[in-house]
Amino acid sequence: MRIVFLGTPDFAVASLRRLVEEGHTLCGVFTQPDKPKNRGHKLAFSPVKEHALTKELPVFQPVRIREPEAVETLRSLDPELIVAAAYGQILPEEILKMPPYGAINVHSSLLPKYRGAAPINWAILNGETETGVTIMDMARELDAGDMILQKRTAIGSEENAQQLTARLAELGAEALSEAVAEIAAGKAVRTPQNGAESTYAPMLSKELSPIDWTCPAHAISCQVRGLIPWPCASTDVIHGETMKIYAVEETGAETSAPPGTIAAAGKQGIDVACGDGKLLRITELQAQGGKRMAAAAYLLGHPISL
Repeated sequence: MRIVFLGTPDFAVASLRRLVEEGHTLCGVFTQPDKPKNRGHKLAFSPVKEHALTKELPVFQPVRIREPEAVETLRSLDPELIVAAAYGQILPEEILKMPPYGAINVHSSLLPKYRGAAPINWAILNGETETGVTIMDMARELDAGDMILQKRTAIGSEENAQQLTARLAELGAEALSEAVAEIAAGKAVRTPQNGAESTYAPMLSKELSPIDWTCPAHAISCQVRGLIPWPCASTDVIHGETMKIYAVEETGAETSAPPGTIAAAGKQGIDVACGDGKLLRITELQAQGGKRMAAAAYLLGHPISL
């Protein structure tokens, strides 16, 4: 099938790779414009662009895909199907109606739950035990199109958003492969979403970072795992210095110490009292101006007196 692909981050690469491997004609790959990166502000390619170039696929990077020039470029490619995966822009209706087989999206949640920009993170932040991917028709309303196919997976008790994203990327590629085959064969079944059951997964912000130690240990664990790799959970209970927390462990141990109190610090990590009377162990952190490291390694140079 002749396909135009739209995507930007690592999550989308697996879907693009699968379409190429299965012999579809990728007549165009649209991705976000190159962005300055790190202190040198050197322009960096998106992961999708990097992969597309290795396959010698034509790449297009309009600032706004709804601009007339971008729309006409897409029209000239004459796609039979448009496939999007975490592209980062909303498509106008004239593009959605352009291909004879329509436009579909690889969405990283079990719709109608978690429509929006950060479904993987919010599934973990909210303590969900299961998530998945949905292949859906794209519609004018955000992530509200008819569902074609879903695949489910459990969320690991210690799995963070970065790890889950990698797994869902592969699951999404698998689901996309099946959905495209069904569409080509005229066998795809569309199921309308129940809007009354929809929830929203907004973009993340640094305001989500500070840890409130009066919360239960499990809720804080979900916060830490859900905010990896950005913006990361943070706390100032260690030496009064605000630092990022990358990994924690629910010990199950109980304590009568007030929330936010450090109860132990050693080779296993730093145990902090939570609001439900449980201890949460910090096992990986990053001090301001420092590197990400194991809590035990940090303690070698910054011991805590109890």
